[in-house]
Amino acid sequence: MTELNITEKTSSCGCGAAHDALPELDARQIPHAVRHAAIHGVVDALAPGAAVILVAPHDPLPLLAQIEQRHGSDITVEYVQRGPQAWKLKLERV
Repeated sequence: MTELNITEKTSSCGCGAAHDALPELDARQIPHAVRHAAIHGVVDALAPGAAVILVAPHDPLPLLAQIEQRHGSDITVEYVQRGPQAWKLKLERV
């Protein structure tokens, strides 16, 4: 059984204190057969104002089209990293 890899990352803004960053969902660890369903479950569960960083093995354009179809403008997408080993996207419920 493969375990979903959602980790909390911490970062520092330079003020000397550590701040909690967004949770990260590494889709590369999810079996391909259930990957989109698992990601949709996470996106569906986002509360207003909440966000997650999605880590994908490629630019997830088909998935983004599905998210837009399901949620319209309720979910915003911001690329944090564009390859070559991983694409990181911030998905936020507005």
